[in-house]
This record gives sequence, C-alpha cells and structure tokens, in this order.
Amino acid sequence: MPRLLGVDIPNNKRVEFALRYIYGIGPARAKTICRECGFPEEMRASELNEEHINKIMNAVSKHQYKLEGDLRREVVGNLKRLTAIKCYRGIRHVRGLPVRGQRTSTNARTRKGVRKTVGVVTKK
Repeated sequence: MPRLLGVDIPNNKRVEFALRYIYGIGPARAKTICRECGFPEEMRASELNEEHINKIMNAVSKHQYKLEGDLRREVVGNLKRLTAIKCYRGIRHVRGLPVRGQRTSTNARTRKGVRKTVGVVTKK
C-alpha cells in the first residue's frame, strides 16, 4: 500500500480514485493532480513508485492545498469560532440541529438522531 501524507491509499484502485482517500482531496483535485503528474487514466495505485509519489507531493505543495491535519484543525477552529460568538449557525451546531435552513418538523433525522418517544411504552 502506498503511503501519502500519512494515509495508506488502496492498491487495487486507480490513482485518481485512490487519492480521494486523503482528507481534503476530492474528485476535482484528484483529477488535476493526476493530469499534472502525467499519469495514464488506467494506472493503479500499486504501480506507484517513489518517483511518482514525489511528483504527487510536488503537485500538492505547488498548489498549497490544505490537507489532513491542517484542514481538520481549520474546520474545527471554524466551528469553535461560530459557537464562541453565539451566531445562529453556531447555536444550531451546539444543539445538533440542521445548520443550512433545512426543515426540522418532519425530517432532519441525520442531525437530530433516532426518534425519542415521550409517553408510556407498553411491554410485550
């Protein structure tokens, strides 16, 4: 398994898809990195050698992408800032409710969690 930025990327996948296992690299960035490094589309991650890995690292550093730990720290810092200033979005994060204007009367189960029934529950 090749190791990039402290992340093991899977051997059997194409390089373009294997790069997405790194936090902060999505479909568009993976495609531009592969195009910049000159990898053929059907190249697998198991075929990467030290030279290829260095090319990928140079492309990432050239574009100054924030990846892995730095990006996670920034995201957590942004959420802490929102909750500290007690803005609407910060309060929604604290309460575990949808942040971006979704309805909560019926849906929002992903944010609110499993339904909690109030009242008498009969045993079977």
